[in-house]
Amino acid sequence: MPRAYENDLRRKLLDAYGYEKGSQAELAQLFGVSLGWVEKVLRQYRQNGRAERIEPRHGPVSRIDEAAKRCLLEALQRRPDLTLAELQKTLADRQRVHLCIAQVWNVLKGMGVRLKKSHSTPRSGTAKPIAGAAKNSSPRSGARRRNT
Repeated sequence: MPRAYENDLRRKLLDAYGYEKGSQAELAQLFGVSLGWVEKVLRQYRQNGRAERIEPRHGPVSRIDEAAKRCLLEALQRRPDLTLAELQKTLADRQRVHLCIAQVWNVLKGMGVRLKKSHSTPRSGTAKPIAGAAKNSSPRSGARRRNT
């Protein structure tokens, strides 16, 4: 991603526009920038009165603080087999932090916690299918059997 233009270029552009050194298109050509960038800088200056670049926001502030993270880790240390839904309920009960299950998973992933299958759980009671055990549903196969 390209770097943003420096704030001194913004100030020079605004000064030139204020002293009516040319139209927006002429100033864009003079400073070697796009007309859209000139329009954006002027619009931002009119809106907030600042020449400096506005830092972009990177999403909402997280509701998870260090206490909530410690709560999750402590719960997992006590019972490593907790599900995400149980961890979600633990956060809601103990920290009054309400998150969806996907957010709980993202927090755990960000903390470096991995959820693994437990090797102590019993195997499934359903047998795996055998390749040759399936019945053929083709009408020809039934017809051949009857003829012999």
